[in-house]
Amino acid sequence: MVVPVIKHAEGMDFATFHTTYETLVEKARGNKLLPDDFAGATITLTNPGTIGTVASVPRLLKGQGSIIATGAIRQIGPAKIMTITSTYDHRIIQGAESGLFLRKLDSLLQGEDRFYEQVAETLAITGLGARDSGLGPAPARALPSPEPRTPSPDELKHVAAAMALVKAFRNFGHMAARLDPLGSEPPGDPALDPGPLGLTPEIMARIPAEVLRIYVPGRTLAEAYPKLQETYCGTIAYEVEHIGSHQERLWLRQVIESGEHRKPLAPEQQRKLLGRLTAVETLERFLHKAYLGQKRFSIEGLDVLVPMLDQTIELAGAGGARRVVLGMAHRGRLNVLAHIVGLPYETIFAEFEGGRNVEETLTPEGGTGDVKYHHGADGVYQTAAGKPVNITLTPNPSHLEAVNPVVEGRARANQTNRRGKEPIHDGTVALPVLIHGDASFAAQGVVAETFNLARLKGYTTGGTIHLIANNQLGFTTDPKEGRSTDYSSDLAKGFDAPIIHVNADDPEACVAAARLAMLYRDKFHGDVVIDVVGYRRHGHNEGDEPAYTQPVMYERIKQTPPVRQRYADQLARDGVVPAADATSESEQMYQRLADIQQSLKANLREGGGGKGEEPQRISGAYPAVTEPDTAVGAPLLTTLNEQLLTVPGGFSVIPKLMKQLERRRPALAEGGGQIEWAHAEALAFASLLAEGTAIRLTGQDTERGTFSQRHLVLHDAKDGRRYAPIQNLPGARAPFELHNSPLSEFACLGFEYGYAAAAPETLVLWEAQYGDFTNGGEVIIDQFIIAGLAKWGQTSRLTLLLPHGYEGQGPEHSSARIERFLALGADRNIRIANCTTPSQYFHLLRRQARHPELRPLVLFTPKSLLRLPQATSRLEDLTAGRFRPVLDDPEGGTRATATRLVLCSGKVYYDLLLSPQRARATHVAIGRVELLYPFPAAELAELIKRYPAITEIVWVQEEPRNMGPQKFMLPQLRELVGPGVTVRDIGRPERSSPAEGYPAAHQAEQARIVAEAFAS
Repeated sequence: MVVPVIKHAEGMDFATFHTTYETLVEKARGNKLLPDDFAGATITLTNPGTIGTVASVPRLLKGQGSIIATGAIRQIGPAKIMTITSTYDHRIIQGAESGLFLRKLDSLLQGEDRFYEQVAETLAITGLGARDSGLGPAPARALPSPEPRTPSPDELKHVAAAMALVKAFRNFGHMAARLDPLGSEPPGDPALDPGPLGLTPEIMARIPAEVLRIYVPGRTLAEAYPKLQETYCGTIAYEVEHIGSHQERLWLRQVIESGEHRKPLAPEQQRKLLGRLTAVETLERFLHKAYLGQKRFSIEGLDVLVPMLDQTIELAGAGGARRVVLGMAHRGRLNVLAHIVGLPYETIFAEFEGGRNVEETLTPEGGTGDVKYHHGADGVYQTAAGKPVNITLTPNPSHLEAVNPVVEGRARANQTNRRGKEPIHDGTVALPVLIHGDASFAAQGVVAETFNLARLKGYTTGGTIHLIANNQLGFTTDPKEGRSTDYSSDLAKGFDAPIIHVNADDPEACVAAARLAMLYRDKFHGDVVIDVVGYRRHGHNEGDEPAYTQPVMYERIKQTPPVRQRYADQLARDGVVPAADATSESEQMYQRLADIQQSLKANLREGGGGKGEEPQRISGAYPAVTEPDTAVGAPLLTTLNEQLLTVPGGFSVIPKLMKQLERRRPALAEGGGQIEWAHAEALAFASLLAEGTAIRLTGQDTERGTFSQRHLVLHDAKDGRRYAPIQNLPGARAPFELHNSPLSEFACLGFEYGYAAAAPETLVLWEAQYGDFTNGGEVIIDQFIIAGLAKWGQTSRLTLLLPHGYEGQGPEHSSARIERFLALGADRNIRIANCTTPSQYFHLLRRQARHPELRPLVLFTPKSLLRLPQATSRLEDLTAGRFRPVLDDPEGGTRATATRLVLCSGKVYYDLLLSPQRARATHVAIGRVELLYPFPAAELAELIKRYPAITEIVWVQEEPRNMGPQKFMLPQLRELVGPGVTVRDIGRPERSSPAEGYPAAHQAEQARIVAEAFAS
């Protein structure tokens, strides 16, 4: 195509361009064009549409960079359509650039950037929307307005049908996708069939793709239809149309339909992928033969999870992540430990051999250990670009999905910079990845609780990658018996998460799914779910026979070759990897594992194996430590007190609250002030911040406090804006994270446990609205907080604030179940306390933050004592002394001849202290046990020595006798005294419910307990 050239067009306005164009036309008509008029073209314009051509692809000649062709203008439905094509030389123009150029043309023709107004202004034309052009009163020409052709009803119907078809693919294409590696037929959906819509091939050929706003290749619906099928109904499928954000839906459609995430792998990448699948499968085959019958929860049938993790970590590293935090159940864990975390094969084999004295064993020193498929580990993953990414595989119990919030908390701690006054959260620093089971994802409530945290300010982690390891089966339960939804992933729709379904036997599609998930996270910082549909080659464990309950399924599994074999066959057909090479690589890998095992066995024989040894107890594995200094100087406390009461100019504190807060100002006066509980707490927190200890406090209504006592966050009376003085202390050297939590115990407590485990230098506190609400978090308490040290060597400073006390509020608002925690205390695994004064609370909080031995603290906090005048402290109580595990009777000197020593803990002390009967009962002294566990034997023995005349020790509690500390305390107390001293208890009778439901019954019981304590 040789045509005249308009030179330097880039510097012309439209009027100049038009004039030059008309000049060339006149020269052509007069046969006056010279050779120079045909030279210098970079882009050629052609208009075959004038002869009715819809679209053309002109042929490039030497020297041409691109040809832009415009087709005929057609009326399709209500729209006028013109096809513009670009033929370009790949050596100077890239495809993406060509597409962007056409997009720009389209936007201009649609009227963007004032295109038509500018044309009108340069030509002095009215009628195109041009406003005052500044060209003066020059005469203007008006353009004729052609009469628009009204589309026929059939044309409108066909376009509407085409749009319905596209919508069906986007919404229901997954119903026809080939997702099952076992070959079951997908259910399909009638909406995906163009026939009932009246869309014949001829009609589809007349509908331009542009009008449908689709992004698959093809100029017409006829050309795009097979691409839509391939995109939405292949071995990878998508559910994204439920998402509420239009921006996210549009972006996902563009990426999915353009195939941006599904770039073909280069041969070298394919060889690497095959090598990864070979390593995964060979380890499982070796373990199955070498340790026949031992449980390992094989990954076989979902081998592709490891390459998917590879892809995820590679992209995370490229995006700036320094750590990936993994959480998963049993299946595939050993393979992930070996090939993602980098745990040596020797360590894994040692767990099967059962020897304790093996270097690098997973069992903590002095601990009881855990089964091999529950252990966590830390490692470093080297990306292809050479960047190290730290990998944390979080240990977990058998309670499926319980690890989810723990992973989120760990990730949040890793993402938060706590080195300054303000916490700086950066979600790109660490990536949380959760691998779920298909049955547990749909059935375990903690999954929904954890999803609910994802977009909350105090809990977001910038998006979690969720991989559902879909066995298409529970233990023995079929999906139709285990959930009410079509997919196990359907729960995630309620949280606006994109869902990608993928066939686990298409490794390249699985890697593409991981790539799309990371693209979405990087763009929108939200959670993504990938449903990896595979199978379980063996039973729930390797000793189980699955054919008893799923005979048909397991017959199909027997006939299904492993994914490594399928992929090796594919690469052999494509000439990428010869079949002999693939077989040789597998054999070499197997021999390497056999050599490692033989070397390990030889070492075990030489060392005696160490089987059957009683492990050292954790309590004896750690040396005694020095108690930290918890007193704070008066000048600092006075300064902090003023700062805690300071608000910005123009901030209006609610008047009623102002009176309450102002009482704290004189409370620090020497010798006479009364410091209440919340006041002492605020001073403890503020002093820790001044010393450089970061704090995170979350819980149910924690900012204000359940009992309206805390008020760390103030709200302006006029405009409602928030201000937290404790987060604005001038001298703070560390941040204070403070958040109200959602009304959840399981996930929220798990989150804080994970945060505390990953940030051991931080004081992390979680507060229940009422202490008994911890019932909802028992899995986290039992499996992580209590047993984590013995099982995995994992502990923290996590502090539980549990309101506790009998005040007539009924069975659900009285007891925090002290007995449960005391029953679980062993090997000094936790600390359990129930304070009776604000100063004790002050010192205990500071002790917990500064103590060199990390342990969780379960702290039973008061309710009615929060404002009890007798339950206050003075400034000198904070500036001197420390936390005391046992407190003597304040009248101890005058009661030295007492014959009965009453011991109690918490709020019941004030019921006894303030009773009129106390004055008459001079034979009774009252001691308080503030630290319940570890049992303060030495301190109690010292207290008992002060009362040489006692003949009995009476443990008094509010709780029923089968609850509270009684069953723990009595045996311990009997060991401290001789046979001449009786040890007994007073409390409510044994009951199945913690407390009475009626105030009158409560008062009668309290009165009886007090009376019995002072009785002669």
